[in-house]
Amino acid sequence: MFQSLRARLILSHVLPLLVIIPLAAVALIYLLETQVVLANLSSELTGQAVLVAELTADYPQVFQSPQDGESLANRLGPRVNGTLRLFSPDSRLVGSSDPKDSPSLGHTTNPAGLSKALGGEVSLNLDFARLGVGQVSVYVPIYQSAQGVLGVVGVTQTVAGAFDRFARLRYVILAVLAVALVLGVTVGWRLALNLEDPLSDVTRAVRDLAAGSDFVPIPERGPSEIRDLLRSFNAMVHRLNTLEDSRRQLLANLVHELGRPLGALHSAIDALQGGAVEDEALRGELLAGMKSEVGGLRRMVDDLAELHGQVLGVLEISRVPTDLGDWLPKTLAPWREMAFRRGLEWSTELAEALPQVMIDPARFDQAVGNLVSNAIKYTPPGGRVSVGARATDSEVLIDVRDTGPGMDQDLLDHLFVPLYRGNNHTHLQSGMGLGLTIAKELIAAHGGHIEVSSRLGEGSTFTVRLPRDKASEREILTPEQEA
Repeated sequence: MFQSLRARLILSHVLPLLVIIPLAAVALIYLLETQVVLANLSSELTGQAVLVAELTADYPQVFQSPQDGESLANRLGPRVNGTLRLFSPDSRLVGSSDPKDSPSLGHTTNPAGLSKALGGEVSLNLDFARLGVGQVSVYVPIYQSAQGVLGVVGVTQTVAGAFDRFARLRYVILAVLAVALVLGVTVGWRLALNLEDPLSDVTRAVRDLAAGSDFVPIPERGPSEIRDLLRSFNAMVHRLNTLEDSRRQLLANLVHELGRPLGALHSAIDALQGGAVEDEALRGELLAGMKSEVGGLRRMVDDLAELHGQVLGVLEISRVPTDLGDWLPKTLAPWREMAFRRGLEWSTELAEALPQVMIDPARFDQAVGNLVSNAIKYTPPGGRVSVGARATDSEVLIDVRDTGPGMDQDLLDHLFVPLYRGNNHTHLQSGMGLGLTIAKELIAAHGGHIEVSSRLGEGSTFTVRLPRDKASEREILTPEQEA
């Protein structure tokens, strides 16, 4: 019956009100009737009984003669809210304003509370089986110190009569609570819908996403928990869209990057088959070009394999003690030659006392090499590439600077996104867009990070910050260094 989310939410908000408010109404009316109506009735009857007792105190003979007692009770009865009864000291009924008591006049009776009054105390007796049914009786003794108790004045009223006077107030209370119930149900209904609407938006968005429709961000509304859910869902879908765009970009890059070398290889093979194999100089040139193209394909496959390993979380490094001052020049030597072949200026600024560090030489070589390779690739002939290294008390810094075209803010924001290629027309559009991503992950695996500063037309600077482990450095010092 209540299978839908809306029905369940509405029921959860409305049902407590439908139960609590009627129960509160019954409890309130019960408390008013028992604590207010009966209390007021008892007080009123006690006051009337005391007043009658004061009036009859000067006429003790009425408590001896049923005729006199009946006459006095009939005269005062209309002025009392209830039945007025007069009792003699020996418990005989000597007067009553109720005609039904005529057969009992002159006879001994013992209603509840009379014995206490004959003992000289005011007696209040509530006699009812259930709410609204029964009576309230007050017995007041007429006492004279010389003669003791002269008699007892009793006033009795049915509870139903008192509750009839309370009926109007009861209806007012019920009307107010009914209005409160309607308002509570309306507010609960609206609150349930406010919860259900954003959840329905998420459901529709998931259904549309599964159907392949374009995703439109869901407005973040509702309670904080619902807003957090919507915010997380929007972020998740944005991430999915980014991955989908990356997948499409990967396919486009693969077509582009594979098409060029394969085309060159195909042309070289055609040339060799067409007779170029007989020309030793031309053959050597073609084979060298084919080797270069195959090397480029190999590097691209390695980059893709590296990215695949990072996605699967299988990136592993084996750190060993490495003298940075000895290792870094050897690592940079091949890149220096490449820079010279491209017509670039090359310089290194390595501090004299570079510390020993715990790194995976092959992995760290790959990370630094990707940064230097990018600097050489994007610097036009006649430009300059420089590499510097220095150390502070807490970290080692390696700077790779170039005088290339620089990057705008949009490219800087997406610089380490896999497969991203900027729209800057001054930025070369070659490569798979994986080198910087791989470098960042490798350096992060060593506990470091990369910082970038760049401006269009002024080149770029990549700074690797690698924290120093002083304890490890002390452990790997040689005896000569310790001395």
